[in-house]
Amino acid sequence: MSILWLLMALLMLSFVLLPLVRRRRGVIEQVPPGHPDAADPADYGFVRQEELDVRMPGPDQDLLDVLELVQRTQDHRAAAQLLAGTETEGELRWQRVQAFAGAAALELQQRPGGLHETPGGQWLRVWRAEQPKDAGGAAVHAEFLVQQAWRTSTPGTDDFRIIMEEAREACAQAALLAPGDPVPYIVELSAARGLAYGQAEFEQLWLKILDRAPHHMGAHLAALHYWCEKWHGSREQAYAFAEAAAARAPRGSLLAALPLFAVFEHLPEVNLVAGFYRSEVVTRAVHGALHAVHSARPDDPMLPHVRHLLVFFLVRAERWAEAMQQLIHIDGHVGALPWVLSADPAAEFAVYRALAVAGYEANGGSPAGLPG
Repeated sequence: MSILWLLMALLMLSFVLLPLVRRRRGVIEQVPPGHPDAADPADYGFVRQEELDVRMPGPDQDLLDVLELVQRTQDHRAAAQLLAGTETEGELRWQRVQAFAGAAALELQQRPGGLHETPGGQWLRVWRAEQPKDAGGAAVHAEFLVQQAWRTSTPGTDDFRIIMEEAREACAQAALLAPGDPVPYIVELSAARGLAYGQAEFEQLWLKILDRAPHHMGAHLAALHYWCEKWHGSREQAYAFAEAAAARAPRGSLLAALPLFAVFEHLPEVNLVAGFYRSEVVTRAVHGALHAVHSARPDDPMLPHVRHLLVFFLVRAERWAEAMQQLIHIDGHVGALPWVLSADPAAEFAVYRALAVAGYEANGGSPAGLPG
């Protein structure tokens, strides 16, 4: 089964892979893959690289089951039922809308259709035609258009703007069908970035989301991209947005981790110096994310996203034991930042995992030292 990886619409610079490592007198040294002295992640119960699930950041079996059924039968009704039963204000609905839209977009890419062939993603078109008043289908259609714009066109071109304008109109239609649902407005955040909304217009859109879901982590991540210096803001504006959200976050909210995402968005293109990742700014953001993880609900759908990014920063800072504590919770799924920025997310994740294991063992750690 093929679905688009769950991720926020990000256009980021790739990072250089770190070498595989081994344990020797407390010093981390390079070794080739398969070397007998190399630390073995399998000793910790971690899954093999080829078995890593690159589709999602963490488990959502209900979503996977429905996607498999929809793609096998081309019948949208199971998707409509799943979304209808998913809480509108929560993170899960947003992630599932992205997944259904991504599945349709990927199907269309794989089977664009022709004279004697039905295009892929036909189930979404039927969904909209047969249930035009269904709020879930309208939201999925809007997100599908946004993804199509980013996947098939170049920002700034006429084609890109035409698709994004259509997506913007689809967001408005979806919002009318579900006035209390923040998802259509979260979808529009990506359109706002692509269409270069002015800051005043963007703020008006953002207020609509805050009225409906003031602590929505996915919405804040989508808004953060707008404020980054590579889009329509600056490093200072992005940091200010993230830190303000973290400061007003209620107990148990993952918004305390938002500054770490802001730091990630503004990392230098290449920086392999561990000292940089131990700097005050990075350390403060990492500590905020660790606090958020420790206080969050275990079933928070956004928790795997934060854990994956923490692994990246903790390994870079050579905080091996803490990285291992995150890995035992997320191993098996790699459909999250930063791995999805790589051409081979599973391989990228596996390198960092090997670094964490080797560093942990080089400092006296063992499988027995980790919770089961």
